[in-house]
Amino acid sequence: MSLALLFPGQGSQHVGMGRSLAHEHPVAAQTFEEADDVLGFSISRLAWEGPEQDLVLTNNAQPAMLTHSIAVHRVLVERVADTAMAAGHSLGEFSAHVAAGTLGFADAVRTVRLRGELMYAAGQDRPGTMAAVLGLSDEDVVSVCQQATTEGGICVPANFNSQGQIVISGDIEGIERAMELASELGAKRVVKLSVSGAFHSPLMAPAEDGLRAHLENTAFEDPAHPVVANVTAQPVTTAEAARQLLIRQLTSPVRWAESVGQMVESGVDAFLELGPGSVLRGLNRRNAKGIPCSSLGEPEDFETWEGIENAI
Repeated sequence: MSLALLFPGQGSQHVGMGRSLAHEHPVAAQTFEEADDVLGFSISRLAWEGPEQDLVLTNNAQPAMLTHSIAVHRVLVERVADTAMAAGHSLGEFSAHVAAGTLGFADAVRTVRLRGELMYAAGQDRPGTMAAVLGLSDEDVVSVCQQATTEGGICVPANFNSQGQIVISGDIEGIERAMELASELGAKRVVKLSVSGAFHSPLMAPAEDGLRAHLENTAFEDPAHPVVANVTAQPVTTAEAARQLLIRQLTSPVRWAESVGQMVESGVDAFLELGPGSVLRGLNRRNAKGIPCSSLGEPEDFETWEGIENAI
């Protein structure tokens, strides 16, 4: 079996995530303890007990998500040795590189904590927002963004999640105008998202600068298996390419549908989503039709997945 790993991004976090996993698997408990030591406070307690209003803050959600994903991965590698490829959605790309050995876990925890702080600060300096556009083609959404920008706002595609599901990002004026244009063009739904900034847009340029300064002094290794980059939707196989693409990711769109398509074209015949929730498994119903995908986050998920594998 050619197995690909998928790592979710911010938004899938929830209070209680990883608690049962850490209770039943010592390697998962150790992972949360490592993160607590690195950060100097108990991210494990925040992930397991909340409060939710603190967990959802981007500087907390990002290290909590990465820690849970890597805890799941460490439990998985006790059962599965070989991984063909990996990819992660936005923040999840850092988790994917930890799993591939590109980044050390401690360095990654520090990095995504800083990344969250930088993104929040950029959002405070240049307020922006995001919106989900459902039911339009990629080309139509790109055209909507271009028109909204021409009329005086800032609006760009941020996440190409699947056919007919695209997130746009920009300043408030640009997003509000783009939402009007998308509705006029026949979008099924246009929904403004509750976010603290215009992620994956030019408004994140100050955060990109700060992340670059940090990552240029962070150790990287060539990944043990290819990691498909959000920015290019192409496999990354070298340390320096990984570093540069993680920097560029902050102001570039997440080409998720293309990334999964690249993995399918490469011969992947099974996917595992590692971390809280099942958002990426849901997207795979369109992005990788007919290819099995399971979500692993808690002990019962492993039991179900192993039952499916044994049946196959």
